Amino acid sequence: MQQFMIIALAHFLALLSPGPDFFLVARNAISSGWRIASGACLGIALANGAFIVIAFTGLSVLQQGSLLFSALQLVGASYLLYIGVLFLRHAGQTSLGTVAGSQRVHGWWRSLGMGFLSGILNPKNALFYASLASMVASVSPGWKTAYALWMFSIVLLWDLLVAVAIGNQRVLRRFARSLAWLERASGVMLVMLAGALLLHLARG
Repeated sequence: MQQFMIIALAHFLALLSPGPDFFLVARNAISSGWRIASGACLGIALANGAFIVIAFTGLSVLQQGSLLFSALQLVGASYLLYIGVLFLRHAGQTSLGTVAGSQRVHGWWRSLGMGFLSGILNPKNALFYASLASMVASVSPGWKTAYALWMFSIVLLWDLLVAVAIGNQRVLRRFARSLAWLERASGVMLVMLAGALLLHLARG
């Protein structure tokens, strides 16, 4: 139980650090409300789940320094750059009106895809779960399953909490004048993250 508490705390503290996933959920919540942003939340959780399975089953294909991991970093940086530029281009164009039913369904699936790509192309996730896997290498398959389900659930619930908090229409209306700046700030942060990752790859 003590090991579970240590791992659960380390995982949750990692979630508190704003990264690409946070900005994607926030942008979707701002532009379309928390219901559509929930698609991104599920996509991110599924991507995290994939890394958890890879790490906990002992696969080492995504170890730092491997060709596959370097390719993941390159594609991930390109995706971050794309999303960041997209945020910057559409800053100030957000409408707080009600989204129509057909648009909501289409938007939810699009949000799901973007969330999954954001999570699966984030090399930080691969390294983080690989490091956690070393801590549970000797535990039983049952405990590994419990850890995996816990982490998946916490990622999903945390991102949903972020989406609901940011996507609340009353909150958005109060800060309507600041939305464009929030979107620009998110875009700048994503572009900076992409640039830092590309610089790291170039130096490596």
